[in-house]
Amino acid sequence: MANAASMREEAETIAVKALGFIAADPELLPRFLAITGIEANSIRRAAAEPGFLAGVLQFVLAHEPTLLRFAEETGTPPAAIGKALRALPLGNDDHERST
Repeated sequence: MANAASMREEAETIAVKALGFIAADPELLPRFLAITGIEANSIRRAAAEPGFLAGVLQFVLAHEPTLLRFAEETGTPPAAIGKALRALPLGNDDHERST
């Protein structure tokens, strides 16, 4: 289970970087807010909601130029972003569960 916990922690770190990347971009932030329906002053509260970080990564992954720019600026391989999404709550409906 420690592996799953560290994977989730790493995924959260990538998602937080992605949120900072979006917030710092004057073109991306309004688009993100419009798509999510979140108001700028509610981002901190929304970030605590399950699925929010997955939504941030889904936003980045949905637009290849944004994905590639984020990957380049943060040194994060694009494949790691998709992997991070799957490690987050609500990041993938097919989440594997250990039984």
